[in-house]
Amino acid sequence: MNLWPPYLFAGVRIEAIDPDWRRVRVRLAKTPLTTNYFGTQFGGSLFSMVDPFWVIMLVHNLGTDHVIWDKAGEIEFVAPGKTAVRAELVLDPAVIEQLRAQAAGGERVLHWFECDIVDAAGAVVARTRKQVYIRRKVAASAG
Repeated sequence: MNLWPPYLFAGVRIEAIDPDWRRVRVRLAKTPLTTNYFGTQFGGSLFSMVDPFWVIMLVHNLGTDHVIWDKAGEIEFVAPGKTAVRAELVLDPAVIEQLRAQAAGGERVLHWFECDIVDAAGAVVARTRKQVYIRRKVAASAG
């Protein structure tokens, strides 16, 4: 995924993806291409660090018998990003089972996930939230 054009050109690098897709670590270097007018990390690049992962992690954990889409996203800028930044997205197994149970009958489920983006010293630069839409595909009845 590091060669995926939106990440390649935004400077986002995936540092690690656990084999079970329950943890993803990403990094954004501070370069002239990721720096805004004020000399700090560009907000769009910060949000793009985490943008696709909750959906991808859920697809790998709930399976293709579920429809999973982004519904909404939010970012709160806490402090200027003056260094490289990192984010770690962790999908709790209990949340996976909760979502699986809520969607079991084909009902629509909306769930918010949160992830902080931190600088080189570990200080929070931004807080992100993504709302994900989940629905189990229900087989059409014959007849």
